[in-house]
Amino acid sequence: MSARLSELAIDARDSWALADWWSAVLETPVKEKGHEGGMRFATLAPPDSLREIVIIDVPEGKTVKNRVHLDLRPHGCDQATELERLKALGATEIDIGQGDQTWIVLADPEGNEFCLLRGRFDEPAA
Repeated sequence: MSARLSELAIDARDSWALADWWSAVLETPVKEKGHEGGMRFATLAPPDSLREIVIIDVPEGKTVKNRVHLDLRPHGCDQATELERLKALGATEIDIGQGDQTWIVLADPEGNEFCLLRGRFDEPAA
């Protein structure tokens, strides 16, 4: 017996808007937007990835660096091309003290950090 990762939850001030943004980034549809237990949420179902990404409304804004973040790999293009696409969607490059690395640290429209890795998702790992 063991546990399996079921979903990744992201707190947001506007879960529906952030779900639409991540839907565009991951090129996957929003599965559901709803309310449960007085809480507004949205879910995405990324193909070939997690079962779900759940984005939940919370009353407070982000104030400190994330303890958990997403690492993305370009699919069908190189890192520079994907970086430009993410920035056009509203991601911003940020410096959290990472120094000179092969990955790029970005923030989504609500300030949640994520990384764009250099290696492509559709190429075998070295």
